[in-house]
This record gives sequence, C-alpha cells and structure tokens, in this order.
Amino acid sequence: MARKKRMPTLWEVPDDLWERIEQLIAEYDPPASTGRPREQARKILDGLIFRFRTGCQWNHIPKVYGDDATIHRTFQRWIEIGLFEMIWALLVYQCQELGQVDWQWQAADATMGKARVGGDETGPNPTDRAKNGTKKSLLVDGGGAPLAIVLAPANVVDAKLLSETIEAIVVERPKPTKQEPQNLCLDKGYDNPTGEAAVKKHKYLGHIRRKGEEKIVPKREKRYRPRRWVVERTIGWLSKCRGLLVRYETKAENYLALLQFACALLWYRRLCYSSF
Repeated sequence: MARKKRMPTLWEVPDDLWERIEQLIAEYDPPASTGRPREQARKILDGLIFRFRTGCQWNHIPKVYGDDATIHRTFQRWIEIGLFEMIWALLVYQCQELGQVDWQWQAADATMGKARVGGDETGPNPTDRAKNGTKKSLLVDGGGAPLAIVLAPANVVDAKLLSETIEAIVVERPKPTKQEPQNLCLDKGYDNPTGEAAVKKHKYLGHIRRKGEEKIVPKREKRYRPRRWVVERTIGWLSKCRGLLVRYETKAENYLALLQFACALLWYRRLCYSSF
C-alpha cells in the first residue's frame, strides 16, 4: 500500500478551509452597510500566517497581504469576537463527527518561551536567567491534536495551570464513564497535590510520571505504550513557527490568538489527511 503524501507546510488558507472561515466571518463580523469597503479577509488571514511563521514585525508583512495597519486593526477586531477560537472549535467538531478525536487518551504539558517586549502574562523565566518569559500550557488528544491552550507567566508552576487548561478545551468535552474512561498522561511536573487534585476534579484516570520512577523500574519490565510524547511533539510543531516560539506581542490576548490559529491549522491537517 502506497504511503499517503504528506500535506506541505501551510503558508496560505486553502480553499476548503476558507469556505468554512468565510461563513464564520459573514455571521460574526459582517461588513457595514456604509463606509469604505474592507480589505479581503482571506488576504489578511494569509498575512497572519506569514506573521506567526516568520515572527516578522507587523510593518514588515509583505504588501501583497495588505496594509500592515489594516491587518493589525482587523486582527484586533477578530480577537474581540473570538474568531480564532471559533475556527479552532469548528474544525475540532468536524473531526469529532468523523470519529477523529481520541478522547480516551489525552496528555498535557507546559513549555516556557521568551517574551521579547514584556507585557501581561509574563514573568521571570527560571531557565533563562530570570528574563521575561511566558508559559504555554497545552492539552492534546491521543493523537497529539491540541484541545486547549492557556498562557501564564513563565514562573508559574505547571501543575497550577492544569485545571485551567482542562477547562479551556475549545469544545464540549464528553463526560467520562466507567465504560469509556478518559486517561490523562502527565510528566513529573504534575507529581504533587495540585496536579493530583486537578486530575481528580475533572474525573480523569491520571498517569503521572513519578519522581525517581526511572531509577526504580527495571529496564526489562513490560510497560504500557508511551502516550505522553504526543504533547511534546505538538509543542515542537508549534515551536517551528518563530512568531510562536518567541512572543513578540505585548498583549497576551494577541499572542494567544496566533496560537489558536496555529492550533486550528493542525486540526485542518487531520481533517484532510486523518493524521498529521
């Protein structure tokens, strides 16, 4: 059986994705009946993809995507209506209808990054000589597709963000049952009362890597299939975009919106190819 060709890196909004987004924009951000005609929304979305993939300054976005002030002004308006979270949720729902969301096994982790210009939700990064940094807490399904993301200062402990991250899932989470439980895989950063309490509060079956566990578990002992790595892989994918790896946005809501848009594109890839 021939291996399916992988989708190339997305630098522009594909036609079928644009059809979905266009309907959301028409419903939640319709143009005014008077005044100057708006810039093409699709071009602006392409400009935002260019922005978070390259990390360039707003005034360095190529003119083919429109005037930088227009792009930024439209971006702010879309943030106010929650457009990027709606795009993300829409694609998750469509994947769920096709049975492509693995709720049985989930994983969460957090990562720290630089915040070049400071702003809200920043703090001293303990791994970067106390320079300004932001922490991203991410929850993914069993295949690594992102379900939720939240921001916090870099010095906030991972476990303190777990409950907030679970509550930020962009679609309604199915209720776990005895017949269909939901497992949550976590690393040592959650091996504390706060992490345990969050797992219990949200009715997960927790699988937390215990501190010192590698030293006491024999190498030849049979283990379960590793499942936590998928969240680390997704963090790695997002980090390939310079505008997401390094935070250049003063406002946390602006940075979060770019992350939400990137997460939506990951779901679009699954919708088209059934996997990443």
